[in-house]
Amino acid sequence: MTPQDLAPQIDDIRSLLDTQLRVRGDTLDKQIHRAGRMLPRKIRAEAAFLVQANQLAQNPKLARMINPGRVAQAHQAISTYLRSVDPKERARTRALNYAGFVAFNMLLLVAVIIAVLVWRGYV
Repeated sequence: MTPQDLAPQIDDIRSLLDTQLRVRGDTLDKQIHRAGRMLPRKIRAEAAFLVQANQLAQNPKLARMINPGRVAQAHQAISTYLRSVDPKERARTRALNYAGFVAFNMLLLVAVIIAVLVWRGYV
């Protein structure tokens, strides 16, 4: 397997990471590292396999060690997962989590203020 055989699959995964998760980077390895826990463990393992296969493909003698079936399986698993991710839903969830965090902190602040006022005897 040559780097030219792997390039379309890696480019596909890189573009999906960019559009679905909004993770940018110069290489697939950097994008996977930046994605971190946004990807499930199995998908990260498949992506690490693709990165390793890409590195092996750079050397003609080591390129023979790459299993094309396994590369296709890894590409299929990663692309299936990334296509199932909804960027709008992720943004909505992030905004709701932030709003909940702010509301909880405001509620906690009001409770502390009331407790201090009661403790001091003003209420």
